[in-house]
Amino acid sequence: MSDPFGFVVIAEFTVKSGQREAFLEHAHEDARQSLANETGCHQFDVLVPQDGGNVVVLHEAYTDRAAFDAHTRMPHYQPFKDSTAPLLASAPVVRFFVKG
Repeated sequence: MSDPFGFVVIAEFTVKSGQREAFLEHAHEDARQSLANETGCHQFDVLVPQDGGNVVVLHEAYTDRAAFDAHTRMPHYQPFKDSTAPLLASAPVVRFFVKG
């Protein structure tokens, strides 16, 4: 049986001071929509550092790259990007992983 978590995305966002809660609202909605509407999305965690700060990390697990690419075409994806862009202090750092 193949592993359903074959493709993982780690996206790290540095949010402007005072904007973390607003960013988190959008991130949690994106996660909720992804898990509810994308059969290829198996996990979508919104993570913050234990000691606070302005960093938010999205940990997403997909069946494969095609499932992630489909995610970027979903109706909720562009509104997330558009809504959060003004909240960011810098461009996000996005890394893609496969099981080794």
